[in-house]
Amino acid sequence: MKRIVITVGNEMMGDDGAGPLLARLLKQNLIPGWQVIDGGSVPENYLHKIRYLKPDVVVVVDACEMNLKAGSIRLISESHIVCKFILSTHNLPLTFFISALREVVPEVYFIGIQPAAVGFGMPISSEVCRAVQIVYQKLQTGSLDFPHLDD
Repeated sequence: MKRIVITVGNEMMGDDGAGPLLARLLKQNLIPGWQVIDGGSVPENYLHKIRYLKPDVVVVVDACEMNLKAGSIRLISESHIVCKFILSTHNLPLTFFISALREVVPEVYFIGIQPAAVGFGMPISSEVCRAVQIVYQKLQTGSLDFPHLDD
């Protein structure tokens, strides 16, 4: 089974760097069966690579404002992204990217990490660093049993 984690975010924007932090962790500590792509602020630029690799599963990880405690992790449905999130650091809304992924990948999951603060030049918070570690550990075990974001 081919599995890909594609991370989204801008590490110059505080907790929006959650995705790139996870990408670095995955590249430094490879997990068998997983490939990683650091999509930065333009993950749609990697659609061609994902199409070429033909994975069975893609997990997208990004910092998302969910009105939860900093560092909270949730599986998020596409409808929540459309209705509730404004991800202004990204060139296209993630709904377009996730819809495009679903056209070529059988299973697509979106994991959101609640930021404490997003701002130019800010460091990543300890809560988000812990959340990134938790996501990494779950990927190691092959389980994405995070709570779903409730309606």
